[in-house]
Amino acid sequence: MASTAYSRPSKPPGPAAGERKGPRLAKELGRIEPKKLGIGLVAGCCLALLTYLSFARLFAIYSPVFDSSSLVLKNTPPATTEVPAAETLPVKQKTQVEDHKDVPEPAEADPNMPNLPEVTTEKDKQEEPTTTKAEAKITCDENGVDEGFPYARPPVCELAGDIRISPKEKTMYLVNPSGAGPFDSNGEKKIRPFARKDDFLLPGVVEVTIKSVSSAAVAPQCTRRHDVPVVVFSVAGYTDNFFHDNTDVLIPLFLTTAHLKGEVQFLITNFKPWWVHKFTPLLKKLSNYDVINFDKDEQVHCFRAGHLGMYRDRDLIISPHPTRNPHNYSMVDYNRFLRRAFNLPRDAPAVLGEETSAKPKMLIIERKGTRKLLNLREVSALCEALGFAVTVAEAGADVREFAERVNAADVLLAVHGAGLTNQIFLPTGAVLVQIVPWGKMDWMATNFYGQPARDMRLRYVEYYVSEEETTLKDKYPRDHYVFKDPMRIHAQGWPGIAEIIMKQDVMVNMTRLKPFLLKALDELQE
Repeated sequence: MASTAYSRPSKPPGPAAGERKGPRLAKELGRIEPKKLGIGLVAGCCLALLTYLSFARLFAIYSPVFDSSSLVLKNTPPATTEVPAAETLPVKQKTQVEDHKDVPEPAEADPNMPNLPEVTTEKDKQEEPTTTKAEAKITCDENGVDEGFPYARPPVCELAGDIRISPKEKTMYLVNPSGAGPFDSNGEKKIRPFARKDDFLLPGVVEVTIKSVSSAAVAPQCTRRHDVPVVVFSVAGYTDNFFHDNTDVLIPLFLTTAHLKGEVQFLITNFKPWWVHKFTPLLKKLSNYDVINFDKDEQVHCFRAGHLGMYRDRDLIISPHPTRNPHNYSMVDYNRFLRRAFNLPRDAPAVLGEETSAKPKMLIIERKGTRKLLNLREVSALCEALGFAVTVAEAGADVREFAERVNAADVLLAVHGAGLTNQIFLPTGAVLVQIVPWGKMDWMATNFYGQPARDMRLRYVEYYVSEEETTLKDKYPRDHYVFKDPMRIHAQGWPGIAEIIMKQDVMVNMTRLKPFLLKALDELQE
């Protein structure tokens, strides 16, 4: 809009209309000396300029981007990036949001999630950015060799930056402009995220590809954003065997995510609804969010950090390690985690003599398949005679119910097998009694249950059956290598062990067993 100060017509100099005389002014000007004419022109210009400035200041309409006193741009950014108090954003934010929902508020920086990108606005969601401020990082632990332990650990990759997961494509995209990382010539890294490196099982595990892409523009567009890290893992393999449920999934999941205090999202491959339902109390204790079925989900999930695969140690063992266990968790920590998840009341066993009428409680786990304790009633009667209050039960599908039974016991007795895994529910300081079948089972008995019991701060007693106490004597002659050289069974690998050792039953000798039961009683008094 132009100022009206310059829109009015100026009055022409000279006489009024009708009195105009043609060439007189030109003649008069012709008589003026040039020097005087120049001085007059300069004076006239100065006068016109002063008049212009006066009228401009009075009538001009100022632009909102100018300050009339300083002529400095008001829209110029301030020297600091401090947000005005009236515009300060709240700290707490939503953790998951779909694009059609409100934009989540920014969260406080998490020290466990370095190089977090800035909060994405709704505009950013609609127009995918071509670059990201988060530095792309990927490290993979592929050192599966463990001296003294035959089961190699699977590879695990930890990622940070702009991560986009498309379950439909079975691919994790990492926006990685530098292209650096453990990728092949196609910029890919393929992993089967199962926490047991078993050549027999791995082909059945869903393979997930980490794909390095140069920019966000070539990655799939996010349809769901998460402000917590992600862990993608499989529940394939031997799950539904309680030993493997813990060693291959639950303990590795605890080891990988416990430090996140529930702020983590699980994406599960080889999804088994019944398995997820069975262990929902534990999954909910580790994650505040509903699990996502990787096999059926069609969204593109975006994260700032996460893992493909899980860290693991030996079976039922968690040892100190600088990368696999940087938070120095132990099996005692895992036991406490289980007690909290299932609301188990006892952290310590009964102390003998604390209550004169109290008897130490013993739980005997009954097996109805292989490795049955054929004279279970006689064993139970002997334990009662020695002063134990005995309960006999078989582990069922309801994990919480059986966990409560085990936690109520001071002594747990069972023949070698998955049932002994229930020692994880015993109160710290309780006693585990393992009956070890025939067949040079020293290594398996110690590494699968004996050493874990000690790591859980349980008292441990083991009883090895003789060749007279096994039903193998009814199948093989006494001069067979099963008795003369049992290590030949182990030389056949797992098929030989499973076919011979694992299919025997036992009938223990009461006279031989009694000192071991008395030792369990003594352990409670120490």
